[in-house]
Amino acid sequence: MFTARRWWENKALHIGLLVVVLGSAWTIRQTQGALIMEIYQTISSPLKNLQPRINPEDRFRDAKFLELQTRIVELENQNQKLQGLLNYVEKEKPATPPIIARVVGRSADQWWQQVTLNSGTKAGIKEGFIVKAEGGLVGIVESVTSNTSRVLLVSDLKSQVGVTISRTNAKGVLRGDSSNEGVLEFYEKVPNVKVGDLISTSNYSQKYPTGIPVGRIKSLDLKKLPASIAKVELFPPIRYLDWVTVHPGSEKIDIQTTKPENQEPQNSQ
Repeated sequence: MFTARRWWENKALHIGLLVVVLGSAWTIRQTQGALIMEIYQTISSPLKNLQPRINPEDRFRDAKFLELQTRIVELENQNQKLQGLLNYVEKEKPATPPIIARVVGRSADQWWQQVTLNSGTKAGIKEGFIVKAEGGLVGIVESVTSNTSRVLLVSDLKSQVGVTISRTNAKGVLRGDSSNEGVLEFYEKVPNVKVGDLISTSNYSQKYPTGIPVGRIKSLDLKKLPASIAKVELFPPIRYLDWVTVHPGSEKIDIQTTKPENQEPQNSQ
């Protein structure tokens, strides 16, 4: 008798807990959790009263506010870009006002080759017009429709621009490299040039007016055959083009003294 009572005292708590667990499980199953939900609602109700209520209209207004904020930031960015472009145009003081256009087309597989502008013949753009941005030369208008223009970029492998070294007047041909850099081939075998020299379009160019900034010398290979070459860092942000200015092309070409841009550099003896 003493042994049974001692066993009951040791196991009574465990048996009681087991009964409670089984009873709770049976109750939850029968009520499909309704009791638990009631308990949760009772506990959380005071906390809900402390929190501000947000109705669907408030959520809609918040979403609309965020949308308008995003639009304002985008418009401010565009405004800053346009202001910078207009300041750049004012500094140039061109003889004829340039046409301001925006890049609206650019394919991933031709990122460094060409872009499409949102202005064409209706805005006065013609084939052969020059395209510039902050930093200098971007390219040349290759084809035009009533409302669009396709621009061949200076970074295109097919692009050839007659350029000159501003410091020494050494000349050569700049070719695109499908990147933010170009390759400059000099006419002279050993040109007077160094890293950091600035380059611009030369008076030998048949396509481009003289003196448009292009870039700076990044590296040199004066032992390259058949002609010395240089890597050129292009000034205009070719990778991130947005707004550009379009200008009439070179009108005066001196056939007697002009050196064609597609002429290969020759060795000097």
